[in-house]
Amino acid sequence: MKSYFTKESKILAHNEKATLYSKLLQSAQEQHEKLRSRMEKVDELIKEAESCLVALEADSDWEDWEADCGDEMAEGKNLGKELKSLKAQEEELQRELSDLEAENEQMLVQMNQLEEKEKSCQELLERYDFSEWEITEWSEQQAVFNFLYDATELTVVFGPPIDGDIFGEDPSRKIVSLNFESFLDEEKAPPSSCLVQRLIFQFIESQGCWQEKCSTLYYLPQVLHDVSLVVSRCKVLGEEIEFLERWGGKFNLLKTEVNDTKVKLLFSASAAFAKFELTLFLSANYPSASLPFAVQKHIGNIGEEEVSAILSEVPVGYHYLRRIVSSIHQRLLRDP
Repeated sequence: MKSYFTKESKILAHNEKATLYSKLLQSAQEQHEKLRSRMEKVDELIKEAESCLVALEADSDWEDWEADCGDEMAEGKNLGKELKSLKAQEEELQRELSDLEAENEQMLVQMNQLEEKEKSCQELLERYDFSEWEITEWSEQQAVFNFLYDATELTVVFGPPIDGDIFGEDPSRKIVSLNFESFLDEEKAPPSSCLVQRLIFQFIESQGCWQEKCSTLYYLPQVLHDVSLVVSRCKVLGEEIEFLERWGGKFNLLKTEVNDTKVKLLFSASAAFAKFELTLFLSANYPSASLPFAVQKHIGNIGEEEVSAILSEVPVGYHYLRRIVSSIHQRLLRDP
């Protein structure tokens, strides 16, 4: 009986446990279903949230794209404006470059002209270099200058030295005397050299008392310049006469003769059937003034009137004598 009761008790306990476990299982299943349902809802919510996020991101990208496009369009417009500005600047620079090239070409032309002018001026300076003197002595008592290959000498005698003037070159130092002297041997010298020397001393004598013009050292450079100017002009005249003596035949010039300060030119031309002598009276101011002249007719009809018409058209200046001879040759003695 006890074993039966024990067995029944175990069965009842087992049944109660089974019922309890069944209820617990059912409750767990229900909770599981609820939890799964909730999880599904959460999953759906998550999916919806994700889709919303994707949509939001898509909307944000579009807005960003639109914003970027707007910025790019604005930037494109700005770039277009800058491009137009750069093109305008380029065109302006191109115009300036063209102007600079034109100015450069003009400057090159001007530079060439200036170089030619400089060359011409240099030739004139060399031609009219009037420093014809050389100093051969300078002492406390006097100074000696030579002109024209030592043919003319100027001696300047100084007064007492001034205190503190160590080298005797104080401009205020007095000059006691100035003396010109000729050392040309006229018996041996050619006629052209004798003529030049006569004209130089003609100028020297025409100036009167040189000591009055040059009372101190201050005035000595001007004296040297004035004398050098005359010496230079007369030296060129001598060279012209020597040229005509040597090459006069090319100008129908038979003879060139110097007599004192006169030059006689004998012209002869068979083509013009003429022979005449032109005498020119020279002075120390040659070639800055027209020359008095005389004409002696030998053969033909060329006389003073015809020669005068030619000489009136020859301007004074450098190589005046040679240009006179050339004009007479071309205008009166060549074939008609």
